[in-house]
Amino acid sequence: MSAEVPVQHPPSAFKINRTGGAPMDALPFSPPPPSVPVFLAAVLEPILAVVAFLAVHFAHGHVLDRASMLLSILVMLLVFPGTNRFYENRLNALVDLCAAWATVMAILVLCGFATKSFKFFDSSVLVWWAVLTPVVQFAAVLAGGALMRRHALRPEARRAALVIGAGPLGAKVGHMLLNRKSFGHDFIGHLEDRDASRCAPSAREHIVGRIDEAVECIRRHNIKDVYITLPLSSQPRIERMIAALHDSAVSIYFVPDVFGVNVIQGRMRNMDGLPVVSLLESPFVGINGLIKRLSDIVLGSIILVLIAPLLIGVAIGVRISSPGPIIFKQKRGGLDGEDITVYKFRSMRVMENGAKVTQATRGDPRITRFGAFIRKTSLDELPQFINVLQGRMSIVGPRPHAVAHNEEYRELVKAYMLRHKVKPGITGWAQVNGLRGETDTIEKMAERVRYDIDYLRNWSLTMDLRIIARTIKLTVADSNAY
Repeated sequence: MSAEVPVQHPPSAFKINRTGGAPMDALPFSPPPPSVPVFLAAVLEPILAVVAFLAVHFAHGHVLDRASMLLSILVMLLVFPGTNRFYENRLNALVDLCAAWATVMAILVLCGFATKSFKFFDSSVLVWWAVLTPVVQFAAVLAGGALMRRHALRPEARRAALVIGAGPLGAKVGHMLLNRKSFGHDFIGHLEDRDASRCAPSAREHIVGRIDEAVECIRRHNIKDVYITLPLSSQPRIERMIAALHDSAVSIYFVPDVFGVNVIQGRMRNMDGLPVVSLLESPFVGINGLIKRLSDIVLGSIILVLIAPLLIGVAIGVRISSPGPIIFKQKRGGLDGEDITVYKFRSMRVMENGAKVTQATRGDPRITRFGAFIRKTSLDELPQFINVLQGRMSIVGPRPHAVAHNEEYRELVKAYMLRHKVKPGITGWAQVNGLRGETDTIEKMAERVRYDIDYLRNWSLTMDLRIIARTIKLTVADSNAY
């Protein structure tokens, strides 16, 4: 048996800023939120969904029958609690709620068609319920956030925090605690033995004593939380520090110095009693993997049906434009670096698929006139929706590169192969941030990889929907496509 607890992140670690990228230096760990609000958030959303259904049901003059009870139980099982929504800004909370509720409704509709159970319910009840539930849940989010902030103002709710170490990592933890003051965290300062000139500049003004004064400092300031940010090379000292702190009632957090690696979906596992911390892991494990695959199948099927006439038209255009096959099949890097076959409408007079593949450039003579058009509008990528239904690709994910390019760039770009922790996508976070098309320099490829890793860190179904929407917009006009 293995239990899995996601590592909690501060809000800034998951938010996508206005310039596109998530902060690369965001802390991978943060203080846990108060247990009572988390518990309430965990149970409130499914309860509110059921209450909204029953309220609409009774308002229409219906009685509580077996079908209604079964639907209520199903909703309780399907609604995924958003335990972090009290910590998000209002717009993101609203988008998150609506996306989650739309997913639940899609599952219920599929179940209704499969079981032919729609006849047991009044359609007006279902429509009103679908509209009312996210409104009620969002009102609860606003009320919960206000109550938490009000609760954090009470003296007994404040948690004084002390950071052991004033290096770069300690400075990050101190900055994080200062930003979380409205949630009840009071940053007292750093303890450090080194001269201030050797400490992080932003931490120098917050040094309140030496490390061997920790116990006295805890008593003097009534410290509740202690964050140890000493380097892993100081393990004996860390052990002595923890042993000394056992004499007090403080909560102790060890913040490992993992900023030398890319922390992706960091989480703590309990494997037969052995604590294991994952630093690099796919975001699509457990329920997330099911949600991702379901969304790919549902959206991919709908899109293929809608674009069927367009596929036929493009296929005819490719056939007429130049001799050769309509579909170009190329080996590209897939999940876990395994080779997959990717489909595209042929846009060139050649079909390179060997040890050397030359990227397309502006004005490339290999590209046919019709090929230039379908590349500009991304119509050449449409057959990849078949790859999505096959399970080789996702609609959203890092773009798959030719196998030859993978072998080349894995030696040149740091953390290049991390982008293969997920299935490649038809569109991706890098592509909607101006990194579509030729990567003619190492710097451009490194920037694309940075965005791909950001996607792995920050993935959510809402993020996928935003990327799809931005892709549709860019299809009309994208100067980087050729």
